[in-house]
Amino acid sequence: MFKLRPIGSARRPLSSTATSSKNWRTQSRQRLAVTSAVVAVSVLAYSGLKHTVIQNDSLPPASFKHEYSTEQPKGPRPEQPKGPRPNSDDALNTLIWGSNSSQKLLPDNSKSEFIQSPTTAKWLDNVALRDLALHKEYAACVDARGDVYQWGQGGQPSPVLKGQNIVQLQSTDARIYALSSSGKIYALEADPMRRSEQDSIALSWWKIGWIWGGEIIGAFQEVVPRTELSWGERFISISAGNDHLLGLTSSGRAFAHPLTNSANAYGQLGFRKFDMFSPGSKERIPVELVPKSVADPYAKASPFRRRDSQSGETSEKTNTAVTFPFCPSIFEIPSLQGIKVSQLVAGGRSSFALTATGRVLGWGANEYGQIGLGDNVTLDTITVPTEVILWRMAQGTQTKCVNVTAGGDLTCFTVERTTQPDTPRSSSTVELLLSGNGQYGSLGNNLYTNAQGSPTRARNVSNLTQYDDATKSLQPITPYSISVSPTGHVLLTLNSNLGRDLLAWGKNYNYELGNGKRSGLAVPTTLTDADGDRFLLRRKKAKEVLDLQGHVWKRNVEVEQKAVAGYNSSAVFWKVST
Repeated sequence: MFKLRPIGSARRPLSSTATSSKNWRTQSRQRLAVTSAVVAVSVLAYSGLKHTVIQNDSLPPASFKHEYSTEQPKGPRPEQPKGPRPNSDDALNTLIWGSNSSQKLLPDNSKSEFIQSPTTAKWLDNVALRDLALHKEYAACVDARGDVYQWGQGGQPSPVLKGQNIVQLQSTDARIYALSSSGKIYALEADPMRRSEQDSIALSWWKIGWIWGGEIIGAFQEVVPRTELSWGERFISISAGNDHLLGLTSSGRAFAHPLTNSANAYGQLGFRKFDMFSPGSKERIPVELVPKSVADPYAKASPFRRRDSQSGETSEKTNTAVTFPFCPSIFEIPSLQGIKVSQLVAGGRSSFALTATGRVLGWGANEYGQIGLGDNVTLDTITVPTEVILWRMAQGTQTKCVNVTAGGDLTCFTVERTTQPDTPRSSSTVELLLSGNGQYGSLGNNLYTNAQGSPTRARNVSNLTQYDDATKSLQPITPYSISVSPTGHVLLTLNSNLGRDLLAWGKNYNYELGNGKRSGLAVPTTLTDADGDRFLLRRKKAKEVLDLQGHVWKRNVEVEQKAVAGYNSSAVFWKVST
């Protein structure tokens, strides 16, 4: 062995032993340099892996394994979720899904019969609407400027009414009804290219809607109340069924308008006799529309008990003798005079009035129990407004109905129940009760019932509470909006501290629930967006809002997302906040 001397000590001649020791040290330095270089290259390579941190108590992330592992993943790599992001902060995107018959959802010559999941309607980018209606073979909307557009049946969106400042639309088979901000009701032909001969006769009464470049674009007829309104009174809402239209005034008066000869087949008008202009003249003729159950009370009796009804024959002659191209009048419902109505809603063949005191009156068709009068009431026609009792199963509490929504043969009642009212220990809950045809699971009670006469509680959305920091107490979670389609599905926006969840249930044969499946849902189910997150409807201030002509209407506008359930289809659009 050799010993290292201190620096500066005297040197000795190199011996053989010293020479071999020098070679050994040279080789050691070379090995150390090579090892250091390998370690340095490894550190540099590892530092370039996107600074991925791996904890010693967790598995490596999937991205690290797929991108840097030499092991090939089994099977195809999962695709990124497709479709729009409803919670994106980019543009104002209108989402549509369901049946695309006659291209009513995608009017850009789309050949898709169904749209299985929410898809962006590109032609409505950055467009906010006042209202949107999805009918059987066409759709219509009111843009932010208050102009009405219609499309479908192979046609592109085109204006049908301009300059009237429209705020609400109701669609029917033959006509579109529009309500202006001034309280006037206008009727528009839904299919101008196929106008019948009777409509051509009635066209002489119609007013020219507006003229653009010397060409007549559209025509409309104002529906005028038969009885004069008081000073400052105007119509504030309209609601259309299959064959009748209801109108509510600012004073709480209820009006009804017949669309066809079947407008009162189930007593949904609330009256039988009225007068209207005779076709081709300005003379008024009396008309009587008698409900079927009154005209022929033995219609459903067995043959050996059936007999001819003179009243039925008279009614049939009266109804068929009257040609019914268009009735330009809307009439006050006699039985509701003196009752202040806060909401007036039309189902497919029924009608509902919510009074200012929170009580509900219903009349019209009741084969499926859609009026909600109870299982003991087996009449299929209710000709007189009758109160719907919503507190049978809630004794000892104060019950008040705050909203009624109807569509087709289904009715939704939003009911507020208060226990120990007018005391410090009072508490409130909100329930959603449904009655009518639930064969598609539309009742939301996890059952498929053809007829439900007693309003039943919907699951997952009733009796929900949340803690309110402002009041330091539990407060009910209430539905923000409800939309019931005429074909059997429901879209509900639930308002909570975490946001506005969109829930859906009911019929789903045409993918109208937006979950990519074709099976119905019998309970309210929260929808998810393309990322798998909760489908939350938002409210924000848009930098700019366009009209359907592509022009900027206004900037910095408050808008909110609203869900609409139409004929076998659904949509979520940006609505101009009022």
